[in-house]
Amino acid sequence: MGFSISTGVARKARLASALVLALGLGACETVSSLNPFGDKGPQSDIGKDERAEVLFNDGLARLEAKDYPGAVKKLQELDKQYPYSHWSRRALLLSTYAAFEGNDFPEAINHGRRYVQLYPATSDTPYAQYLIGMSYYNQIVDINRDQERAEKTVATMEDLVRKWPTSEYAKDAKERIRMARDQLAGKEMDVGRYYLNKRNYTGAINRFREVLMKFQNTRHVEEALARIAEAYMGLGIVDEAQTAAAVLGHNFPDSQWYKDTYVLLETKGARPRENTDSWISRSMKTFQRTVGL
Repeated sequence: MGFSISTGVARKARLASALVLALGLGACETVSSLNPFGDKGPQSDIGKDERAEVLFNDGLARLEAKDYPGAVKKLQELDKQYPYSHWSRRALLLSTYAAFEGNDFPEAINHGRRYVQLYPATSDTPYAQYLIGMSYYNQIVDINRDQERAEKTVATMEDLVRKWPTSEYAKDAKERIRMARDQLAGKEMDVGRYYLNKRNYTGAINRFREVLMKFQNTRHVEEALARIAEAYMGLGIVDEAQTAAAVLGHNFPDSQWYKDTYVLLETKGARPRENTDSWISRSMKTFQRTVGL
């Protein structure tokens, strides 16, 4: 099951618009006139050849007809016949887009990576990087499966934001990073709950600790604190359970997780009480600074 929240008409409209911008076309252009090189096409670096224009226009026609595999095939042929030319550069970007629109995400990643490697400083490079990141993003799977693509989404989009912070794609890239990180935190929570149910309290704490250390700006933090308190109570380490509960109450006083944790401690005759030397307290100081508490 995919993780994409950017599908259907809305996604295609946005990406088609982005492609127009990436190729430097006017706002009134349509896919059928998606040729930024004019009527004759660009001059090949090895000389004018009608074959190049034919391949390029054929690729565009197939793109317009939503024959994405066919478009990629023609554009690849153009790239091979005129390597390192203006023809090749534009064909490589268009083939990345065509593969992405055809949901052939591994192919889009391969083309996009090649573009970024060959042309790291063009105005289109941030767009190619964005398509790579979105290709990973659209392959993110449920939290009960391996989250390698979520990790690669974060790495790719962070690279985009770092290298091209003023790019028109930076804002959306940050949102994809946030959602992918939330997915990674969810994976840690899922494994932690499994260990908790098996009464492997140490294994559970280690997983919930990862959430506090690495994924503080996600929606899983309050549950992680509650689960840490539960696990420490299971181990009979009441002092750490009290600290987890106190930190939870300080940061999320209206949370149901805090109310439930408070009741859990009361059943053992304990109350929330923070030990500021605890790793729990120290790890959450970063969170408090981030949210301005």
